[in-house]
Amino acid sequence: MDNKFLLTLVILTYSATALAFTVATDVDNKGRVLNKNLSHEAHFDQGEHNEDYDHEAFLGDEAKEFDHLSPEESKNRLGKIVDKIDRDNDGFVTEAELKSWIQYTQKKYILEDVERQWSQHNAKDKIMWADYRKTVYGFLDDMDPNELEKDDEGYSYRDMQRRDRRRWSVADGDGDDALTKEEFVSFLHPEDVPHMHDIVILETMEDIDKDKDGKISQEEYIGDMYRGTSEEDEPDWVKSEREQFNVYRDQNKDGYLDQNEVKNWIIPPDFDHAIAEAKHLIYESDTDEDAKLTKEEILDKYDLFVGSQATDFGEALTRHDEF
Repeated sequence: MDNKFLLTLVILTYSATALAFTVATDVDNKGRVLNKNLSHEAHFDQGEHNEDYDHEAFLGDEAKEFDHLSPEESKNRLGKIVDKIDRDNDGFVTEAELKSWIQYTQKKYILEDVERQWSQHNAKDKIMWADYRKTVYGFLDDMDPNELEKDDEGYSYRDMQRRDRRRWSVADGDGDDALTKEEFVSFLHPEDVPHMHDIVILETMEDIDKDKDGKISQEEYIGDMYRGTSEEDEPDWVKSEREQFNVYRDQNKDGYLDQNEVKNWIIPPDFDHAIAEAKHLIYESDTDEDAKLTKEEILDKYDLFVGSQATDFGEALTRHDEF
């Protein structure tokens, strides 16, 4: 279960509003989510490997497109992708080539996400906080204060606005209360920007530290991922997480995670998510154990890379992005 969090950066889902026109992310994700660098999915779900993580890591925002393809069409599309990944055309996909491809898909997703939200604001050179706030949270001005207390997941819209305001200020490098497109990237995707990591840590602690004592107990740590009521009935993966907390997370053995220990947990030093995923895909697919993949090995494991179980195949997709 440890890999679940080694492959994780925890951030607060940025904003949700009742407006029909909104630049916020998924309105259902108002609270804290485990938002990975490589995928919105958890790599391990209650101790079980989740192939949706691999699909999004490998395909980026095109992962869902494969859900509408037959196995035959999925393999055909995958074969074309493999040809792109094999940059030296030697018939093998190496770890370095696979890492490069994964980094490309993730960078492409981030840039497209930023471009989409930037255009929704009709932004040119900068977005002013006042304009952003009016678009995303302007509905608060017309609502009854009693309606703003708490939403279903325990986060008030006012609190989300406060947190967005704080994150905006950190992303605003020149202090003019407006974000350039580059600064907007930092605001939307702080997990990818080193100078934003402190705000990621702070938001994580605020979400998990339920009693607001400035540290995370083992029960708060477990409660963030498991809602069971009896420790005796906990599944093995939860018991494993308790052990991880005691042995690895709580480095000073005081029974709590402080800010530095949370940082080491969610942003482990010298850990490369793309390399880890590349190693994982090769390990799962390399039948002759030569530390590289042929097209045949990848196609034999096509469900790991792109997986299509859909019966409504839809039309073949025609995107031909350059890599």
